[in-house]
Parts: sequence; structure tokens; C-alpha cells
Amino acid sequence: MQTSDPTFPLFPILSFLGFALSVIPLPWHFQAWNSGTCAFMLWVGCFCLILFIDSLIWADNAINSIPVWCDITSQIIAGAGVGIPASTLCISRRLYRLTSTRTVSITRDDDVAIAVGLPILVLLLHMIVQGHRFDIIEEYGCSPTTYNTLPAYFLYYMWPVLIGLVSFVYSSLTLRTFYIRRLQFTQIVSANSTISPSRYLRLMLLALIDIMCTIPVGIYIIFIGLDGVPLAPWISWNDTHFDFNRVVLIPSAVWRSNTSNYTAVQINRWLPIVCAFIFFALFGFAEEAMKNYRRAFW
Repeated sequence: MQTSDPTFPLFPILSFLGFALSVIPLPWHFQAWNSGTCAFMLWVGCFCLILFIDSLIWADNAINSIPVWCDITSQIIAGAGVGIPASTLCISRRLYRLTSTRTVSITRDDDVAIAVGLPILVLLLHMIVQGHRFDIIEEYGCSPTTYNTLPAYFLYYMWPVLIGLVSFVYSSLTLRTFYIRRLQFTQIVSANSTISPSRYLRLMLLALIDIMCTIPVGIYIIFIGLDGVPLAPWISWNDTHFDFNRVVLIPSAVWRSNTSNYTAVQINRWLPIVCAFIFFALFGFAEEAMKNYRRAFW
């Protein structure tokens, strides 16, 4: 196999590792039903698995060989762009509630509505500005498409930034409350049987890292869409979805020759893998993880 990707076969290996590292801690988190954390692992794990498969199928071509696969995975990729920051929002809300000892209850249904329901809602809104079926990008694989018109920025592109800003507010309030009540921190967190002080701090660090990535990346994606690219007027549903079934095939020589496109593709390729490795670094070597490794070994 001859490919223009200098990271091949490193990228498929790392993307598969990202998938594995995301799902290894899932059983004991799922058993404790930490909904925000479970949703984060599932979104990141699914994204990494898709990247792994696509990087092998389209390593050296941009042929529409598996259209049904692309129909499904392009929507999962679009949903993950909202689902990952939405999962972080669930984590940030829960941490704020624990630190502030608020009496307002955050139920699992609330978290599921945010981490799963919100991405589904955004996908439904995205259909309004989805100009054609999907793109196939050599080396990357299937990719969702968005018609570059003004409503697209309000219906789709703004959501990661908006969710990241809300998470940032929660995390800022949590840090403020943590500073005020730092002497009572261990007693406050220990009063909750589902979370330990060390795990609280790891979740807080995960939320902060994700927010620091989500907001700048979301703003940069919006900047790319507006920088030097003509903004098409919104005319009608029929105009936006004209010849909807077409598939745009993009060779690597094309997207690599444009700096903005190159950066956007590489961000979409590597960011989920980085999320997976950061998550495992924070939780894969924790005390509860080691206990589960020993239990599984014996």
C-alpha cells in the first residue's frame, strides 16, 4: 500500500489504541453509572474506532466504496463534535454541584439528555444545512458536509463553542468554590459515596483540558469557514439540498495543498486520539483502575 500520509501506519495504530484506551475503563464507570464520564468514553471511543477503520480503507484512495458506512459514520462524527463537549458539560455540572453542596438534584436523565439528546438535536438541525450526502477525504475517510451559509453557523457550528462556554462557567464557579471551601474539600467530597477526592480532581482536570481545546478549536473552525470562503445565501431547502445524493471525493494532494483545509483535517484526525490518551492518563492508572486490572487478571 502506497500512501502520501507520512504518519501511516502510526496513525491507524494510535487511533485503535485510542479506541481501546477509551473503552477499557468503561465497565467500572458504567457499573457506577457516571453518566457524563461514560458518555465521554463512548463518544471518543466511537470516533477513534471510525478513524482507525477509515484510515485503513482510504489510506491511498478517495473512492466511494462503502456508501452506507459513510452515511452512518459521517453522522456519528458530526454528533461526536457536539457529544464530547456535551459530556464534559455533564462532568462540569456534577463537579460544581458536589463542591457547592447545592440541594438541586442533577439526575442521570438530565445528563443523558445533554450528552446524547443534545447531539441528536444538533444532527437534526444540521440536516437543514447539509448540502450533500458526505465527502470522502483521502487518508481521512468519510466526513460530514455543511453548506457554507449563514444559518449553518447558528444551527451547527456554534454548538461546541456555546457548550464549551457553559462548561467554562461551571468550571470557573467550581474553582472559585473550591478555593473558598478548600479546607472543607475532603469532607464535602467524601460525603458523596460515588466519588473520591482524587477522582474529583482528575475529573476537574479532564473538564478543564477539554474546555481549553473545545473553545479554541470551535472558534478556529468557524474562522476557517469565513476566511476567504464565499458565504452562500440561504435561498430555500430545495436550493440547499439540490443534487443531495452526490458525494465529493477529495484526494490528499488537494486538501494538503491548502493550509486551512490541511489544519482542519489534521485537527479532526488527531484531537479524538489526544482526548483518548489524556483520559486514560488520568483514569487508567487510578486506584480503582488498578483494582479492576488485578481482578481481571486473577
